[in-house]
Amino acid sequence: MEQRRAADGEVMERTFAPAIPAGMSSILQVFLYLQLLDFLTTILGFRLGLSEASPFVRVLTQIGPALGVALSKLIAVTLAAACLLLNRARVLKWINYWYAALVLWNLSLMVLAVTGR
Repeated sequence: MEQRRAADGEVMERTFAPAIPAGMSSILQVFLYLQLLDFLTTILGFRLGLSEASPFVRVLTQIGPALGVALSKLIAVTLAAACLLLNRARVLKWINYWYAALVLWNLSLMVLAVTGR
């Protein structure tokens, strides 16, 4: 909070609204963690010999596995920023469920790859 004195000596206060609305902060934080987990599990999956299921990300990985997946994460974060700007917390919340399932899918495929099933 910033305080200033007006010409007549009265104290004026200026408050700043947060850049991210209160309800969106935790949703955005979960989204970013899930993006990191998806990135890590995808890269580890590549090292175990697994391939990318998404055709779009598969095309991006032709420039390099880590760079392609990182570029897809950049696109995802850009779309999340659009959700923030449009005040669409509900959409971002559903996307979080999708990415949580995706991370679990990646983990299950890695377990199967390691155990040889």
